[in-house]
Amino acid sequence: MKIWIDIVNAPHVRFFKSIIHYLENEGEEVFITARRFGDVHRLLDLFQINYHLVGWHGVSLEEKLIRSTQRAYELSQIISREKPDVAVSKHSIELPRISYGLNIPSVYILDNEHAIAANKLTLPLCDRIILPEVIKPESVVRCGAERDYLLPYNGTSEITHLVDFKYNPHIFEDLKLDLKKEKTILMRPEPSLASYLDADCRTTVLSPIVEALEDQANILVIPRFREQQQIFEDDDQITLIKPPVDTFSLMKACDLVIGAGGTMNREAALLGTPVISCYPGKLLSVDAYYIEKGLMKRSTNSEEIIQMAKELLKDDHHVEELVTDDLFNIIIENIYSAVNR
Repeated sequence: MKIWIDIVNAPHVRFFKSIIHYLENEGEEVFITARRFGDVHRLLDLFQINYHLVGWHGVSLEEKLIRSTQRAYELSQIISREKPDVAVSKHSIELPRISYGLNIPSVYILDNEHAIAANKLTLPLCDRIILPEVIKPESVVRCGAERDYLLPYNGTSEITHLVDFKYNPHIFEDLKLDLKKEKTILMRPEPSLASYLDADCRTTVLSPIVEALEDQANILVIPRFREQQQIFEDDDQITLIKPPVDTFSLMKACDLVIGAGGTMNREAALLGTPVISCYPGKLLSVDAYYIEKGLMKRSTNSEEIIQMAKELLKDDHHVEELVTDDLFNIIIENIYSAVNR
């Protein structure tokens, strides 16, 4: 069996890594395409995953449309030649359109009900949509998804990221970090270039938080792109972390994570590290899931976030046990059953 997987964002590399390895060990042929965006290719190289780079990510609305159209055209030619038996993706815009057009069964993983434009372009064309049960079916059905094609599970997509994770307790030393203070905070700016967030990539909601906390703890920042790096590079009290690195070990070793995005916050929660979400967009159901479980705090008020951070740095953190469905096996089972539809 030949399986086509399209990877379009850096967190999706970790999401699919264990799935790819499993399928290859089972003797299946896995054909991977990836988009030139952020650290996607660097992470694929880090994990020694073979892939084909196709297309770019756009910044402006017009550029997004043009580059997605170009990518769909290039991919349609490639996939016509490769003739996969099933197509699998997480929030790829192009894969559902191509798989539908070429009559290839598709398995689509979704975790953002607020990416309205992307969901309207993709969900009506998907055969199987695997999504967290905390996402209300109505929110994706109104984007064109067939209700009978929805496959809800208990948990979030990040649970697959940790399937084969091994903690490196020497991560600070390996990265040669000069940490002078007792406590360490890891921060991640917002996904300013995402179509679902109206934000300026030359500023970040983290700036006042960093300024207030840099005397309290070591501040590590993982910028998403060059413009975010430039925001912090002149502050000698901030350590910029350049991907790809073992972010899981880094998050687990830190005393606190403050993130203006989503994936890394949820990963930190699963790792048992205290985490504050300051994501400036509308609250996602998957984040509400962790907040309700007591594994994440959230605020968009800088003063409130600063106070939360100071309290969390003082307290001993009790990690709540999280019981979820086995998403890894759900995906594997649906890949095989999609071929035999």
